Amino acid sequence: ASPGGQPQGAAAAQRASEGGREGKEENEYMTQEEEWDRDLLLDPAWEKQQRKTFTAWCNSHLRKAGTQIENIEEDFRNGLKLMLLLEVISGERLPKPDRGKMRFHKIANVNKALDYIASKGVKLVSIGAEEIVDGNVKMTLGMIWTIILRFAIQDISVEEICLKTFLCRLYTSEMNILRSNFFTENGLGLCALIHRHRPDLIDYSKLNKDDPIGNINLAMEIAEKHLDIPKMLDAEDIVNTPKPDERAIMTYVSCFYHAFAGAEQAETAANRICKVLAVNQENERLMEEYERLASELLEWIRRTIPWLENRTPEKTMQAMQKKLEDFRDYRRKHKPPKVQEKCQLEINFNTLQTKLRISNRPAFMPSEGKMVSDIAGAWQRLEQAEKGYEEWLLNEIRRLERLEHLAEKFRQKASTHEQWAYGKEQILLQKDYESASLTEVRAMLRKHEAFESDLAAHQDRVEQIAAIAQELNELDYHDAASVNDRCQKICDQWDSLGTLTQKRREALERTEKLLETIDQLHLEFAKRAAPFNNWMEGAMEDLQDMFIVHSIEEIQSLITAHDQFKATLPEADGERQAILSIQNEVEKVIQSYSMRISASNPYSTVTVEEIRTKWEKVKQLVPQRDQSLQEELARQHANERLRRQFAAQANVIGPWIQTKMEEIARSSIEMTGPLEDQMNQLKQYEQNIINYKHNIDKLEGDHQLIQEALVFDNKHTNYTMEHIRVGWELLLTTIARTINEVETQILTRDAKGITQEQMNDFRASFNHFDRRKNGLMDHDDFRACLISMGYDLGEAEFARIMSLVDPNGQGTVTFQSFIDFMTRETADTDTAEQVIASFRILASDKPYILADELRRELPPEQAQYCIKRMPPYTGPGSVPGALDYTSFSSALYGESDL
Repeated sequence: ASPGGQPQGAAAAQRASEGGREGKEENEYMTQEEEWDRDLLLDPAWEKQQRKTFTAWCNSHLRKAGTQIENIEEDFRNGLKLMLLLEVISGERLPKPDRGKMRFHKIANVNKALDYIASKGVKLVSIGAEEIVDGNVKMTLGMIWTIILRFAIQDISVEEICLKTFLCRLYTSEMNILRSNFFTENGLGLCALIHRHRPDLIDYSKLNKDDPIGNINLAMEIAEKHLDIPKMLDAEDIVNTPKPDERAIMTYVSCFYHAFAGAEQAETAANRICKVLAVNQENERLMEEYERLASELLEWIRRTIPWLENRTPEKTMQAMQKKLEDFRDYRRKHKPPKVQEKCQLEINFNTLQTKLRISNRPAFMPSEGKMVSDIAGAWQRLEQAEKGYEEWLLNEIRRLERLEHLAEKFRQKASTHEQWAYGKEQILLQKDYESASLTEVRAMLRKHEAFESDLAAHQDRVEQIAAIAQELNELDYHDAASVNDRCQKICDQWDSLGTLTQKRREALERTEKLLETIDQLHLEFAKRAAPFNNWMEGAMEDLQDMFIVHSIEEIQSLITAHDQFKATLPEADGERQAILSIQNEVEKVIQSYSMRISASNPYSTVTVEEIRTKWEKVKQLVPQRDQSLQEELARQHANERLRRQFAAQANVIGPWIQTKMEEIARSSIEMTGPLEDQMNQLKQYEQNIINYKHNIDKLEGDHQLIQEALVFDNKHTNYTMEHIRVGWELLLTTIARTINEVETQILTRDAKGITQEQMNDFRASFNHFDRRKNGLMDHDDFRACLISMGYDLGEAEFARIMSLVDPNGQGTVTFQSFIDFMTRETADTDTAEQVIASFRILASDKPYILADELRRELPPEQAQYCIKRMPPYTGPGSVPGALDYTSFSSALYGESDL
């Protein structure tokens, strides 16, 4: 440029020859410059306009460095502010300036600035450092124009057109603004430019075309106040000058381009940030929802397991039955909703992970102890505790039933023995034999022998009482203390009876030699009556004995034994009549011989009346026993019907569940066609399964009837209610997971832009190389699949791919992993670098951003989101309130920690 921005002919020719081809737009500028310079050669108005415009333009940049200039040719003479201006404009560091005040110091600084300008491809043919140092105004203005042309105008392009063309295209046909009267005719051009991009600042319809100075001043005031564009021109100079300086005009208008272009970039950047933040906020909401649901489910499991693990036994059957009813309520009412929550939690977790992969975010890691595997482990512990609790309940009920039976049996036998033993010690302690006759002594001896026989006969009963007491202790009977006390008294009394019996026998034997007469009939009666009496007592005891059976065979066995007992009654009746005939013979002899002795039998405590009474009692108990056995037989038949009824349903439901599991497994491999059709088919499967639920409920009702009847085994089926429950829950979980896999595929397809044909091709390729047809490919199958699709695989590359599709090293590749890999190859997702670049635009190229800038450019909610989470910026040039958007953007994609 020649001094003052007016190139002379030779200088212009030299610059054109040395500058080479600078582009179509720049050549246009240079040609027009020569024309403008010749027109203004004798008009000094250009110098005034350029001074004001270029000074304002320089100050608009120098104020960023905290300085400004007053006189353009004087303030650049030492080169210091010139170098500072270039550093602010370019954002680059120039060589260190020379702070000396000598002329050669100033020339050196200016040369550094000119060298830097030349390094940017600008030909400075006619500008010399000495002229700038000397304050040559035209050279200084020419140099500033060169800087403006290079850094503010030359690089401006809109759809590959130059600045002037851009200005022409800014005006609409309705405004009818011509290029030739952009400023001068009516001043509407600049207003139209502002209205075109910011209609909120100027109401174009209210402008007066007859007031050009007012229109231009209005536009400049609005630009300075709202667009941060300083006033670089005077409206009077523009309107009153026949041909205003186009360099000044273009310098001023270029500021509008940068302002409006920056606004568009800021809007684009804000939109990108809003999109990224919206995805991140939704993901965080899903993560918080997962954490909440997982915490609630784990807390429920934590509270439930101790209840199921509580093995404190109850003392009565009623209390244990209450516990069993509570357990049934838990199985019917409390657990099923938790099964659904667990399944839904797994589905939500898989959906969240898919969304994170699609949005290029790091995988979600739940809080410690809340992983899906942790929940599955806690659920498994719950299931184990539940199974053990049910078994314990049933065992406890059996134990209490056994205890009640044993306790009643103990009481009956103890009462019978205590009645028999009552007064025996006092009898054995009598010394009546001392004053008795020989006959009486013999009677006493025989009576004592009969007592010993009776005592021996009761030995088994005492042993049975002790054995029952021991078993009650072993089974932890709640009233074992009273049982032990009663048993101990019986045993102590039994030992005493044995000792006293031995002593009395010895005493009677000492006097036996003195007594020789004995009544053989009484003796025979005593000998036969005592065993028969014991037989009747045993019969009565057996006929009243309680029984517990669990099958028809067992009750039939008892009925058979009872029938056998009844067959012995005629023989027993004959023995009874024989015994009674002995007593009749005794009475006949006494009567016949008029004997004065008592008719009572001195050798036996069993009387004829007692025999008659007990015999009548036996005859009464036989039909009662018949009735109780027949009632039990009817109950066992009813239990057998319940077993068969349950088995008939279980043998249908069990195979049905297994068949449905196999169908679902096959469908997940063999289904083809659109994913929506597959989804509809799986939904139909799910609906069919749900419709089958009433069969499960009916089976649960039959199972409850069986449990209430205390039926614990069923030989007609191998299926238990627990098997059916586990199979049913597994079937519901499997169909839900299969549906979720297809939903994930649809989500992946839609998010990644995959066509249905591509998805079908992926499915066909996967099924082709799935040799085992189990929905999985091993490493060799997957390698063959990749090779068939044209991948050139080395070991390192294949290992890298395997780390993506099989991160846990299980040795297999699922169809979902295969789909993720194939879509990842062509996915176009946001990156941390793109978000950082967007924030840099909003921050006007600063390495930090302020809260006010975020509130101005972003919606309030997302601006507050950024302000809350961005760390403070502590790098070079930091100011109070500076926020580090680089660290924040990296953290969004898991590349750093906030």
